[in-house]
Amino acid sequence: MAKTTATTRFTAMSFVWRALAALVLVLLTFNPSGYSFYHWLWESFSGEGLGPVHYFLLAVMVAGWSILLVATWNALDTFGMVLVAVLLGTLVWLLVDVGVVSADSTGAITWIALVCIALLLAVGLSWSHIWRRMTGQYTVDESND
Repeated sequence: MAKTTATTRFTAMSFVWRALAALVLVLLTFNPSGYSFYHWLWESFSGEGLGPVHYFLLAVMVAGWSILLVATWNALDTFGMVLVAVLLGTLVWLLVDVGVVSADSTGAITWIALVCIALLLAVGLSWSHIWRRMTGQYTVDESND
């Protein structure tokens, strides 16, 4: 079976699409605006209670997070995830240090942290393509347990 262009070519837009998908999942799960699954679920506990739509969307969210987290973990492993998190954390620190973001702005720091989580997931989703581009080596999962 011949490989298609979509499976063999990785571009900057490929990364952007992965980052956007991760950002959508992260921001739908929680964001400081008050319009997120977390807020909706919390309000349902004090209101009419949970119904089938809550459980269905919870299952969708858990499936989405499972896919992204497992793919990221398999691609980066512990060291890679820590390394990317440290890089993103020091970037936030740099933004605060140069005055782009105020350390007192809890809302801004929360938004930036959520974007950093999405970027970590996007790097994990894209890592095998990035690795192949940098080294010419294919990443192969050899665990067939």
